[in-house]
Amino acid sequence: MSKGFLLVISGPSGAGKGTVSNELLARNEDIVFSISATTRKPRPNEKSGVNYFFLDEEEFQKKVEEGGFLEHAFVHNNYYGTPKDFVIDEIEKGEIVLLEIDVQGALQIKNNYKNVVFIFLLPPTMDELKNRIVKRGTETEEDIERRFKNAFEELDFVGKYDYFVVNDKVEDAVQDIENIIKAEKLRVKRHSDIKNKIISKGGK
Repeated sequence: MSKGFLLVISGPSGAGKGTVSNELLARNEDIVFSISATTRKPRPNEKSGVNYFFLDEEEFQKKVEEGGFLEHAFVHNNYYGTPKDFVIDEIEKGEIVLLEIDVQGALQIKNNYKNVVFIFLLPPTMDELKNRIVKRGTETEEDIERRFKNAFEELDFVGKYDYFVVNDKVEDAVQDIENIIKAEKLRVKRHSDIKNKIISKGGK
């Protein structure tokens, strides 16, 4: 069994991170979604350990002090973080842990953990990115302009990532990421018993 790894997908708002991530999970049984911790209150039908790990602020800060998060941030008056133990436990089982996160969180992880594959998801064009944000119909004109401005700034960080994938068609983007995963699984460093595998198949 090959060793697992953390797969981080980032990209600007409107690039389609959520759609691509959901399709990856649906198509690949060996990919598990990273469950975040948060101090916000559970919404109806949300369960701790399924949707989020729900913690109070004291518990969260204690984990921060103990180095229990690969990254964490304060967003909309609540804390959010990626629990290190959950990620490492799944990776040790040979799983690929998928984490969909913003650029700032990805850069934190890059400084705190090494067994990671970083993918930057890009729109086909910036005009298409803006069209996607507008079509959501959930943001004000001011929000749209802010997200568009942030997207330009985030593009400066592409060079910090291992791969980029252009999300023109979701199916093609998912296939590209699956190809990356296939290649990463064949890295020598993820296997400790290559010689024994060959011998057990009849080689000498």
